[in-house]
Amino acid sequence: MRILFLGDVVGRAGRNGTIEALRELRPRLSPDAIVVNGENAAGGFGITEEICRDLFNAGADVISTGNHAFDQRDSLSVYDTERRLLRPINYPSSVPGRGVGLYELKNGQRLLVINAMGRVFMDPLDDPFAMVDRELDACPLAKACDAAIVDIHAEATSEKMAMGHFCDGRASLVIGTHSHVPTADAQVLPHGTAYQTDAGACADYDSVIGMEKTEPLLRFTRKLGQGRMNPAQGAATACGVFVETNDATGLALRIEPVRFGGRLKQTVPDA
Repeated sequence: MRILFLGDVVGRAGRNGTIEALRELRPRLSPDAIVVNGENAAGGFGITEEICRDLFNAGADVISTGNHAFDQRDSLSVYDTERRLLRPINYPSSVPGRGVGLYELKNGQRLLVINAMGRVFMDPLDDPFAMVDRELDACPLAKACDAAIVDIHAEATSEKMAMGHFCDGRASLVIGTHSHVPTADAQVLPHGTAYQTDAGACADYDSVIGMEKTEPLLRFTRKLGQGRMNPAQGAATACGVFVETNDATGLALRIEPVRFGGRLKQTVPDA
């Protein structure tokens, strides 16, 4: 299976950059599955039904989220009605939506996607390791699914790396989100799971993690923030990873970073 994962979409610039990247990359990479983290897509905070529809129409098969999943209150019902939109699995069970889904792709293969959130420097949710362990056991790779992705939305790099090794040999890809900066450690772990600590963001990188610079700078230098942070509006770089798996085992054959458009050095893997 060929999988394209794109990191946190930030605001209108990120949405436009993601849609443009998918328009260009789909024919070049021929992915069987596309997963996008969309938790900052609506003005930098949360997601809406309309934005979900735009990303699905652009080619996304699944949208994952994170700590801003519910910032747009009118989106609460979408989590219950749209099974392709995930929120972190370790939220309380009473929270709308689901944190895991098994999806049949156009080619007939089955993709398991688990969306989990870390706890270090984050909200104290339920144990993400126990939740992920339960779902991987319930839907074993190469038996109940053809590929499995874990989006670990976390602040601490150590927690993301620990999740990668925890899932090694049981997931096709463990990918970190939330930091909005792509890391340089794309690798296939010893037991066959593709891993990168952070996918990066689909955002304008002339910014502070996708946000216009003025407000964050005021907060850091003077402790006198003037109000809400807003997404930067320049050309976005769509960041993520491209993974190819062994159809017999579901484990990764390769993982390559993706950076398309905007300011960052471009890298698109060979198909």
